[in-house]
Amino acid sequence: MKSFRTSIKALFVAAVAAFSLSSCGYNTMIEKQENVEASWAQVENVYQRRADLIPNLVATVKGYAQHEEETLKGVIEARSKATSITIDASNLNEESFKQFQQAQDGLSSALSRLLAVQENYPDLKANEQFKDLMVQLEGTENRITVERQKFNDAARDYNTYIRQFPNNIIAGMFSFTAKPYFTAAAGAENAPKVEF
Repeated sequence: MKSFRTSIKALFVAAVAAFSLSSCGYNTMIEKQENVEASWAQVENVYQRRADLIPNLVATVKGYAQHEEETLKGVIEARSKATSITIDASNLNEESFKQFQQAQDGLSSALSRLLAVQENYPDLKANEQFKDLMVQLEGTENRITVERQKFNDAARDYNTYIRQFPNNIIAGMFSFTAKPYFTAAAGAENAPKVEF
């Protein structure tokens, strides 16, 4: 009879423990973590869209601006570097995230130099294919901004949740770690200098 009571008590403790874990926030942490990972997938998606536009843009510019070989080469190299860095969404950390962001910022900078070239070539500015690519690129840059903001919102929600008491205890037990945020590119706080 004593072993039966011990078995019932053990079963009761196990049931209470299982219920406690399911309602302690673990499932919510999983849900929020999945939301961060889905948001990251969208960020990668829009960056890939931008990378896919670049070869057509470079080819169009090359047809009009043969003397801009160094600029075109810089864009191609920056694109190659940006597309070579991939991060597993379930393993986002500060270091890999920083490398990804620096590569993307480098590509943005190279694209800016390429777009400045158009001012020297009126025929290029008038080219319909170039105009279409510019519209697509502008739309893609806007999408990147939106998806980065959505990612930051999802990461903030997740990070806040895993740091709150008593969630931080469960998060520590199950190795839930904070996710990094997108930040502005270095020098973005300085307005560009305009001269006439």
